[in-house]
Formats: sequence, structure tokens, C-alpha cells
Amino acid sequence: MACTEEDPRVAELRLAVARLRRDLAAHPAELPDRAIADDELAALDAMARTGTPELHRLRRSLLLVAGALGSVSALNPALRAVRSAIDLFGTVAR
Repeated sequence: MACTEEDPRVAELRLAVARLRRDLAAHPAELPDRAIADDELAALDAMARTGTPELHRLRRSLLLVAGALGSVSALNPALRAVRSAIDLFGTVAR
């Protein structure tokens, strides 16, 4: 793919990750695993910026973010958007 043309799946992932990062930054509660979520969201953003990310790594990061934030209902819509964006890359072969 040409350098000037971004994969629409990557664009969707970047938007979803940015939204969740904004929502997490604005969330006032102390979250014990906030640092884990922040680190994994930064990793997801970095993977998206490098082109087509590796699906296994995307899924691993999603699992860590969901584990860290899944119980925070205010963040669930943005977390679902990240999951949907990752799902655009397909399924992991077993």
C-alpha cells in the first residue's frame, strides 16, 4: 500500500484508540490498573502508526486493556470501539 494511503482498518483503530485514551484521561476515578491500560493503549497506537499491526499482538493488548478497564462502565463504549476496530483485522488462526 502506498505511503500516502492509509489502510482504513488502521485508521479506524487509531481513531478508536485515541477516543479511549481521551476518555480514560478524563475519567476522574482512581483506577488501580490505569497504568497498564495507558501502556497498552500507547502500544496499540504505536502498532497502528507502523502500518498493518500483527493480529496476535492486537488481541493481547485488547485483553490487557479490557482486563484493566472492563469493569468501568463509563469507558465501555470506547472500549467496544477498540474491540470492533481490532475485529476488522480478522480472526486469529488456531
